[in-house]
Amino acid sequence: MQLRDTRRVACIHDISTFGRCSLSVILPVLSAIGVQALPIPTAVLSTHTGGLGEVAFRDLTEFIPQVLEHYKRLELEIDCIYTGFLGSQQQIDHCLEFFEAYPNALAIVDPVMGDHGKAYKTCTADICSRMTELVRKADIITPNLTEACMLLKTEYDPMPLTRAAAKSMLVRLSELGPDQVVITGVQLAGGEVANIGYDRPNNTFWEVSCDYVPVSYPGTGDIFAGVLTGAIMTGDSLPIAMSRATQFLERAIKTTFSYGTDTRHGVMLESAISILLSRENQKDYKIL
Repeated sequence: MQLRDTRRVACIHDISTFGRCSLSVILPVLSAIGVQALPIPTAVLSTHTGGLGEVAFRDLTEFIPQVLEHYKRLELEIDCIYTGFLGSQQQIDHCLEFFEAYPNALAIVDPVMGDHGKAYKTCTADICSRMTELVRKADIITPNLTEACMLLKTEYDPMPLTRAAAKSMLVRLSELGPDQVVITGVQLAGGEVANIGYDRPNNTFWEVSCDYVPVSYPGTGDIFAGVLTGAIMTGDSLPIAMSRATQFLERAIKTTFSYGTDTRHGVMLESAISILLSRENQKDYKIL
């Protein structure tokens, strides 16, 4: 029998050639953790769409099913399917086809739809509606607070969440299908900014706090979900994976902020990657 080299994660995301987001950050963090990333681009962009001018864009919707058919012919084993930004309903269909083709693979869905209380311009009403279909098939989802509200069809409220409200939101998201839910960047009523999680099989709620930095960078959600995915794939429990992802992202954000670089260029991923190589983990996690 041929031995496997590493765990494999099929990453169905877009790629921006500049701006440190999507596949350009997911691939290095997964590799640093020791997981083989299989990039399956949904689109290629010259930069992300966050203020860098007119973007060169190439849609790759038709490429996705071709990749799947080739993998089937190779009888390629995949341990995890991890989806991110999707630009059309057809791409959602193709992700569902991947899930169906690999029923034993861990399904992680980052439902990229919006932030700061608003849907992205690329996220149409139809895409938002159908994102729930992917969530139903997922084992783990990683929405931010805006996306959590969109999935639950509730109005976004910028006020801090009580712990009771946070737990209620996590449970309701889990009732859509996934066993484990992580909501990123939540401001809690106690004053903390935290990533919060729920593990339904064990009925446990988790919180990992982080320092607030008064700036926003593209790609931070991709980095968090990418590290979380790699950590889960290499044996970490949900709270430990949340802790590892939070610590890495916090270090990358603080480093970047200290240099005062253009926020549109993303975080200085290269300066923090050593944390993942050493599997250092000093960020505490606690019961929510």
